[in-house]
Amino acid sequence: MMKIDVLTLFPEMFEGVLGHSILKKAAEKKAVHYNVINFREFSDNKHQTVDDYPYGGGAGMVLKPQPIFDAVKAINNNNEEKKSRVILLCPQGERLNQKKAEELAKEEHLIFICGHYEGYDERIREHLVTDEISIGDYVLTGGELGAMVIIDSVVRLLPEVLGNEESHQKDSFSTGLLEHPHYTRPADFRGMKVPEVIISGNHKNIEEWRAKESLRRTLTRRPDLLKEIDLTKEQVKWLEEIQKNIDN
Repeated sequence: MMKIDVLTLFPEMFEGVLGHSILKKAAEKKAVHYNVINFREFSDNKHQTVDDYPYGGGAGMVLKPQPIFDAVKAINNNNEEKKSRVILLCPQGERLNQKKAEELAKEEHLIFICGHYEGYDERIREHLVTDEISIGDYVLTGGELGAMVIIDSVVRLLPEVLGNEESHQKDSFSTGLLEHPHYTRPADFRGMKVPEVIISGNHKNIEEWRAKESLRRTLTRRPDLLKEIDLTKEQVKWLEEIQKNIDN
């Protein structure tokens, strides 16, 4: 079972996300255990303050190291040697992608630190965290939404969470390409018809159509992804055909 601890000043924000849909089912299946902690409880002063003015002046407040360090230590049962993956949500961090989610899904224990204010004391970055992750090149009010996104992207990859192992293996980005289009009944909806090939019953042709459409969608929407993939000779041939059709 994977264990996920979240350090936040707003634990109530996680109730709806972790208590519904796939994330809830994952906990019910005992694939994961969530623990959301208000790190204000670890403050060592009577007012339970967790932030202070930055040295050198400047706008905003900075999260103090003491509550965060003590919270992580308590989570690890005072075991200084325990190697939990400690993730700092930060706009300066590594950009989240599917490869990173797959990497984190192999861990037994993840700890998320959600900041709120101007920033973190640099000693938290230098001496406590193992990963700094951003979900995009923009700034949010706090790290909570980012943590929710990462948790969702990781937990759905855990064994038996989705029921069908192929569900996430064919997702966009899992193969390096964007996923092919999907259709369902009716085959003709108000004159808009499903491609004949996918209702033909010929599974070989269907798989080839899906592979080509995945390439087409990646080429037209995210051509940058193609530079990072080792395409097969067949895929290269299909891609050339697709490009010719686009050019014409």
